[in-house]
Amino acid sequence: MILKRHLIFTLCTIYGILLKGISGQYPLVQNVTVTEGGTANMTCRVEYNDNTSLQWSNPAQQTLFFGDKKALRDNRIELVHASWSELTISISDVTLTDEGMYTCSLFTMPVRTAKAYLTVLGVPEKPEIDGLTKPALEGDQITLTCITQGSKPAADLRWFRNEKEVKDEKHLLEVNASGRTFTVRSSLQLHVDRNDDGVAYTCKVDHVALAQTPQQATEVLEVHYAPRVEIIHSLAVPQEGQYLKLECVSKGNPSPDPVMWTKDGGELPDMERMIVEGRELTFTSLNKTDNGTYRCEASNHLGTSSAEYVLYVYDPNALGQHGTDHALIGGVVAVVVFVTLCLIIVLGRYLARHKGTYLTNEAKGADDAPDADTAIINAEGNHAHAEEKKEYFI
Repeated sequence: MILKRHLIFTLCTIYGILLKGISGQYPLVQNVTVTEGGTANMTCRVEYNDNTSLQWSNPAQQTLFFGDKKALRDNRIELVHASWSELTISISDVTLTDEGMYTCSLFTMPVRTAKAYLTVLGVPEKPEIDGLTKPALEGDQITLTCITQGSKPAADLRWFRNEKEVKDEKHLLEVNASGRTFTVRSSLQLHVDRNDDGVAYTCKVDHVALAQTPQQATEVLEVHYAPRVEIIHSLAVPQEGQYLKLECVSKGNPSPDPVMWTKDGGELPDMERMIVEGRELTFTSLNKTDNGTYRCEASNHLGTSSAEYVLYVYDPNALGQHGTDHALIGGVVAVVVFVTLCLIIVLGRYLARHKGTYLTNEAKGADDAPDADTAIINAEGNHAHAEEKKEYFI
């Protein structure tokens, strides 16, 4: 019985070793992804090997290495490590044509194989932006098109306006397969206005092969537009003898220089006291003769704009007298309002007190009556006496 058990245990052990040896003699590989121009390392391992050779073959089934022996004349392919349990080779300067299924073979009986897929990522080229007109005119409709080539898989394009991503604008994405790589186009439609002048539009390329450094292209818009004019004055209430400066603020592209000043539709009358320097009109000492409508006009090749300022010069003495009169009137109004409020309060208190006395006298008869009927009669009597007294006094 003991001998039988020992025999069974020995057979199970041998069977387990055989199973482990058979399973351990299958080659183990992994898929590899590499960027175009990079280096791919292909590794094949065997856990248990009875001195059997390993071999790597390319997608065309050409032998690359048999053990440590190089079989294909390609200077890009090198041996990294060779032993009974591992065969590792490297392929440098990888191209898109290197992509495909690679086979590792273990020459047992029968031959066992494992396959690893080499994926080559196509790096997208630096994008280009087309369709920009320099300069653009306010009101124009333009379409910016961003193009990038050579990506695999297809790249993703994003638009930015001064570093802020454009999401609400309409854009069209077109992907065209060209051999092994892709050409990607993205179009952005713009309605140009003066706020776009100097704005940077950027097209960024996102792709797995670019990691943290996306490719991008930037174009700065130059927008020409007609001028807009406004006049800024240095005094709120101009008075005789004061210094006044009027500034003509004009915004346009090209810049509307110089600006033209006129008074009441004609030339400035007194150039000794009215000094024009650039966009500014200065009055060294105001007087009544300066009253009038002053006009600033600016123009460029896209149009003309103007603004007007009506100047009225005040007499400082009259302003002071008016101020005194206003103060006096205000004081009188305050006194009248105060007296009126006092009269209303006194009259209200008098009426309330008089009404209370009348009610008290009327109620005296009711308080002295032995019953309700007598109280009514007494109250009526009081009314009569009151009326008699009233008639008597009249």
